[in-house]
Parts: sequence; C-alpha cells; structure tokens
Amino acid sequence: MTDFLSGDTSHVWIFLRRIVPWLDLRPKEGSRVDTLTRPDKGTDTRLRDVSTLQRTWTLTVACLGVALVISSMIALNTALGDIAVTTSATQSQLTWVVDSYTLVLACLLLPAGAIGDRYGRRGALLIGLSIFTLASLAPIFFDAPIQIIAARAVAGAGAAFVMPATLSLLTVVYPKSERTKAVGIWAGVAGCGAVLGMLGSGLLLRFWPWQSIFWALAGAGLALFVLTWTVSDSRDADAPAVDWPGAALIGGAVAVFVFGIVEAPPRGWSDPLVIGCLCAGVALAVAFGLFEVRRRHPLLDVSLFRRADFATGAAAIAVFFLANFGFMYLVMQYTQLILGYSALQTALAFTPLMLPMAVLSVTSSWYLPRLGLRVVVSTGLLFIAAGFVCLLTLRIDSSYFDLAWPLLVLATGIGLCTAPTTSAIMNAAPDDKQGVASAVNDTVREIGAALGIALAGSILAGQYTHRLGDQLATFPPPVQQAAGGSLAEALAVSDRLGPAGAQLADISKSAFLHAMQSSITVLSILVAVAAVLIGIWAPGRDGRQLRIVRNLTRRDEFGGPVPDHRDGRVRATAGDARQH
Repeated sequence: MTDFLSGDTSHVWIFLRRIVPWLDLRPKEGSRVDTLTRPDKGTDTRLRDVSTLQRTWTLTVACLGVALVISSMIALNTALGDIAVTTSATQSQLTWVVDSYTLVLACLLLPAGAIGDRYGRRGALLIGLSIFTLASLAPIFFDAPIQIIAARAVAGAGAAFVMPATLSLLTVVYPKSERTKAVGIWAGVAGCGAVLGMLGSGLLLRFWPWQSIFWALAGAGLALFVLTWTVSDSRDADAPAVDWPGAALIGGAVAVFVFGIVEAPPRGWSDPLVIGCLCAGVALAVAFGLFEVRRRHPLLDVSLFRRADFATGAAAIAVFFLANFGFMYLVMQYTQLILGYSALQTALAFTPLMLPMAVLSVTSSWYLPRLGLRVVVSTGLLFIAAGFVCLLTLRIDSSYFDLAWPLLVLATGIGLCTAPTTSAIMNAAPDDKQGVASAVNDTVREIGAALGIALAGSILAGQYTHRLGDQLATFPPPVQQAAGGSLAEALAVSDRLGPAGAQLADISKSAFLHAMQSSITVLSILVAVAAVLIGIWAPGRDGRQLRIVRNLTRRDEFGGPVPDHRDGRVRATAGDARQH
C-alpha cells in the first residue's frame, strides 16, 4: 500500500497480471501476429547504407503521394454544383466526373503494382505522377462534360501507378522492425486524405472558381514529381515478366464490377445492365483465380487469401471503406442541405475525424503486437458500428456538437482499423511482391468505397421517395417531380414557391432525415456483423486463430501444412500444379 501511495505501482501491476492474465499486454514470446514489428527479424542487406534521414524523406514523399491520390478522389464532390452550372452537365455526367477516376484507378492498381515491382517503383511513381499532372491540366482548357470525364479517367490511370508505389517504396528503406510504424504513418495519412481533399477544395472554392481545384492538383503533382527524383529506386531484379493475361482478367473483373456498382443507384439494382456487370465481374474474378493458381509466376498468388492475416486485412479494409465512404456520402449532404453549411464549413466539420485516425495509426506499432489483429480490428469495427448508432440521434435542428461526438467515435474505429489491416496485408506478402500487396490493399479500398457510396445512395434514394409518399399530393405535378428527385432539387424549388415553399422544405428535410437514418442503420448492421465474423476468423496476439477455426482449416487443399505466419512466403506444396 505504501508503494502504491508513493507512486510505485509496479508490484501492484505484476500482481494484477498474475491473477488476470489478459492484462499482460507485452508481445508474447514468438508472437506471429506481425513479423514487421519483431526486432529479431533480419534486416535486408540493402538497408545497411540507408540513413535515417533518407528513410524519413522517403516516408514523407510516400505520404504526400497517397494524400494527393485520395484527396483527388473526393475534392470534386464539393464543386459538382459549380461544374453543372458552367458546363450544363447532366446528373449522370456529374456522377461520372467523380466515378471515372475511381473506376480506372481500381481496375489498374494490380497491374500497375506488378509493373512497379518488375521495372522499378520510383519509375512507376514518376510515370504515374506525369500522367496525373497532365490529365489534371486538361479540364482547365477543355470544359465540356465528356472531356472532363475523359481527363478524370486518365488521371485515375496515373493514380493507379502512384498509389501502390508509395507504399511499396517503404518496404525497401525500412527494416522489418520499423516497417509497421512507417506503414502506420502512411495509412494515417491515407485515412485523412479524404478530409484533406474536402478542406482544400472548400478553401479554393471560397475564393476561386472550380477550375482552381485542377490547378491545385496539377501543381501538387508537378511538385511531387520533382521530389520523387530525390528518393532511392527499388525493384525485384529477379522478377519474371509481368503476367499480362492475369492483369487483363483482374482489370476487366474490377472494371465491370465497379461499373455495375456505380450504375446501381440511378438504374436500380434489378436493372439488367447492373446485374450483368456484377455477375460478369464475379465470373472474371473467379476465372482470374483459377488462371493464377496454374501460373508459375502469377500476378497475384491467390493462395495468400488462405492466410488468416492477409484475408483479415483485405476483408476489414473493404468493410470499413464501405462504411467510411457510405457515411461521408450521407453526412456531407446532411450538413450542406439540412444544417446549411457551405462547402468549407462542411470540410471543417469533418476535421475532428483526423485526430483519432492519425494518433491511432501512428501508434499502431505499439498496440498491435500487444493486443493482436483479432482484438484490434474487431474492436475498431465495433466502434464504427457504435458511431453509426450515435449518428441516429441527429435531427433537423441538431447543433454541431450533436454531429461532432459521433464523428469522434467513428474516427476512433477507423483509426484502429486503418494501419493494422494494411500491415497485415503487407506482412503476408514476400518483399519482392510488395507492389502487388500494396495494390491489393488499394484495390479493396476502392471497391469498398464504391460499394459503400452505391449502397448508401440506393437506400437513401429509395427511402426518400417512399417517405415522401402522398405528402406532396397538394403540390403541382412539376413540383412533385422535382422534389421527388432529391432534397437539393426540393429545396431549390421551395425557394420559388413563397409561403408554400416552407412546407415543402420541411416535408423534404424530414423525408431525407428518415432515409439517411435507414441507410446508416443498414451500414451499422453490416459493420457489426463483419466485426463478429472477423473476431472469429482473425489471428490473435500469438498469431494463431481460434482453436475451432484451426481445426477446420488445419490442412490446405493440397494436403500440406497451412503457411507459416512467421515469414512472408506462402510455400508451394506437393501437388501444386502450376505452369507458365
């Protein structure tokens, strides 16, 4: 007791650890949860001449690169209204101004990552930045909607080379004992990229026209191109030729699947084109898997997905990006249309998201080996689900505080998930395939984001129309048609109706709030279910899955042992029938 009162609590802590074993948060001896953090792992001989300053500088350039790609993905959302007025773009064209970038980015990530591994990661980054910068300049001079869409698609192709290269470059300059910390910082910046994009575009639109966003993107791309020449290059000198047939299969699979997702909200999920694209995407993905299994040098070793850490990372990233972008799609409209925030005020409202994400990502190298992937990721997903439940308290007259505290709960969950899941994917792949592993990490992000926006948007549109129901019967048919399209159209019409406009605005806002709550409820259920499933499947602090899962997956399909988590290789077993 004297020790306790004097401030020396070490004896008390040791006693508590003995009677409650789970209080011992030290990494277990021989823990296999994250080999990137183990100091006993050997350091690549290529790293001996790399100084701390060089590593820090490479990390800085990598973070700037991923921030540029992510912020570009969402920056134009705040300018769509101005673009529509200037270019007379239709709603469908406005959708593709944003989604053409995401579609091309998603379908080219894996091939671009493999090209970087084979021919040089810095070279891939430079090529990507060149394409991105030139494409970002095009909308300044050509302002027809179809030209802007084409330019954004080309920018997405450049971003596909940039994003995996930024992460895989870190593999070469950081030893395994420090790599998780570097990956955590990279992931934290990636997580904050969307908010940074909103904040930057909001500031630009406050003083200049929408073309200023493209000037800023092009300028940032050019500056980063110059900085990239100062980092060390790396590649797998012994890598085989790029698996072009595999690249075509997976690129086609992702392209048609994401296209189907993007077209689902306006067309409906039962539309033949949507169903056909989704089915074709799944079929091509299955064909890719079957094709890659028989390749001696595949684009992606699909057996990596049998590893619990790799599969957990990929699944969790898809889920929380689905949740993150789905909720941002909803809440951005809520803040602007119901609370009356400007684009800049909306961006500022989201800034509390960055603090928990940044802190938890940077410190992941401390808590991940102590808690394990299972506890960290499942807890993070539960925080996200809880944040969604808290968002259900929002009302038409809510204050900013009513919005801010649920955002902090949500951001805590995102921060817990971001770095550990990325580390799990990068750790599972061998060092010479870090570009491909990074591309897997990025691809599931893009698919999850597209699916989240489509799912939230579909539920929002359906419930909004259903909620309005017969409440608009007293208004003229043109008003009913406009108000039934979206809340933005309803508010635009209400401004021209005089006294009746206030009633229309109240009805439409109430319908939107109900529809938003329905979407958030579905997202919260999906994330909670994913948290339970990942809690069952994911490896724990000792790198092992639950006993019941191990008993079910003790031996792989070829009759060999399950791959060892302690190295980055998935060893071929007897009967592995791969060919060129």
